[in-house]
This record gives sequence, C-alpha cells and structure tokens, in this order.
Amino acid sequence: MKKLLFILLLPLFAAAQIKGIVKDSLTNQPIPYVNIWVEGEQISGTTEDNGTFQLPQTGKGTFLVFTSVGYVKKRVPFAEAATVHLQPDEYILQEVTISGQKSTKELEIGIRKNTAYQAFDNGPKIETKFFPYLDAYKKTKYIKKVRIQTDSKLDSALVKLHFYTVDENGYPGKELLKKDLIIAVKNGVTNMKVDISDYHLVMPKSGVFVGYEKLLIERNKIEKNITDPNSGNTRVQRTYFPFILYCFVESEAQFVYSGGKWVKKTPASEGSDNQKITVFEPAINLILSN
Repeated sequence: MKKLLFILLLPLFAAAQIKGIVKDSLTNQPIPYVNIWVEGEQISGTTEDNGTFQLPQTGKGTFLVFTSVGYVKKRVPFAEAATVHLQPDEYILQEVTISGQKSTKELEIGIRKNTAYQAFDNGPKIETKFFPYLDAYKKTKYIKKVRIQTDSKLDSALVKLHFYTVDENGYPGKELLKKDLIIAVKNGVTNMKVDISDYHLVMPKSGVFVGYEKLLIERNKIEKNITDPNSGNTRVQRTYFPFILYCFVESEAQFVYSGGKWVKKTPASEGSDNQKITVFEPAINLILSN
C-alpha cells in the first residue's frame, strides 16, 4: 500500500507590492494565468482571470519575466510593469490527419512501482518529469490522457500543465500546446485522468517534458492567522492549492523553471560523484493510444 506523507512549506511575503495588469498586444484584452517571475529570485505569481497581478518586492530583483503559452516571453523593469503587453507568438500549425482512429490500445507510461508519495507545497517553480521515447510506442504514438495525483483542501482549484519538446542542449524547449491546459482539481487526495486527445499530440521521438505549474491566484488561496507562542506575534499564512504528489527517485538530471529560467540539477551541480541524483519527481503519467 502506498504511503502518503504531508509536508508544508510556508511561503514568505514582503510588505512592498508590485501591481499591474497583463494584456494582449493586438487585442488589448487581459490575459489570465500568465506566469510571472522576479528575475533571479524565488518569487513568482500568476495573473488572475482579469489579467491583474501583484507580487512582493524584496528590493533585490529589478526585472519581471512574463511567460504564457501562445505569447513571446517578455522581460520588464519593475517601473514599467503597471501595464504589460505580450505579443502573440507566431507558429505554424502542423497538419494532423486522423482517419478512422479507434483508440483500441492504451499504454500508460511513467509508472513508479512500490513508491511512497508525498504531498507538499513545491513553491514558486515549474517542475518537470521527462518521458523518453521508446520503439515500443510506435503503435500507440498519440498522447491521449495525463494522469496526475494531487492533494487539495479546495474544490476546483486550478493548475496548469505544460508539454515541452527537447532542445538541442537536452533542456525543455518549445511548448507543444498552443494554448493553456488548465485543470480543475477536486477536493481531497485525487488520482485523476485528464483527456487531452483533442490536442492530437504525438509522442516526440526525442521524448517529452511534462511540467506542473501551480497558479498563485485568489481562487487557489487559503489564508489563516498564525500566532507565535513565544513572541505573541501574529502573521498571515498563505497557502496555494492544489499540491501535487511527489515520489523520491534516482535520475541523471532534473529540470526546474525558477527565477525566470530553466535550471538543470545534475550530480555535478549537487557536488556528487555519483552517476545519478535523488530528486522529487511529480506524480504524472502519460497514457498513449493508437
């Protein structure tokens, strides 16, 4: 039987705030769920449904980094962040022909056996799980569903999933989806399947990175007052749901989006002489079909 452990990491919030709104440069319409980073720091946020955002300002960083599926990444000074316009990304749609597809076969990949899962707040970052391509996938080349394991104290909390190609350096590259994949998660510990067959994603022969992004929006937030028994001081604890479940695995590398850029963790970067490092891997599986 799988064990479920719960660890809570408390985020810190500064008093000074950066506030603004993100809009489409062509339509001037607000863009929801845009990922925003204080460059070089472990501070991030997400735009609300109406495109607005606010972030704590520590005084260290001086630029914000804005990213969203379907838009060009933008780097903006704090002083110019009141209204930010993102330019739609230009891309060429691949022609997809599906003739008489019956989806009679399914193959689930990424399963970790005999693993203890842990649920905790992963903080302001996008963590990925890599799925290498195997010849065995030739007859089930379509990515039909995603299985994701989560824990939430809210009903219908939202998360965003990303699918990345592999670039020439082995890092997560371009987004395979051209619009956001937003998932509503039920209350409690869930092991849910999300049907993405309408996207007609084909498993890339170079493999695929699947990333999990927490949305730091009001809808996902729970606040409560915490009083220090020694000092008597009271502070507000803010927690954003849902939590994703993780398992502890050995890997040659792990890629995390943090501080507005991709960071690669390897044995060398962690000061180890081993061939692999032990990392927390998001509990995400893919279900392939024909």
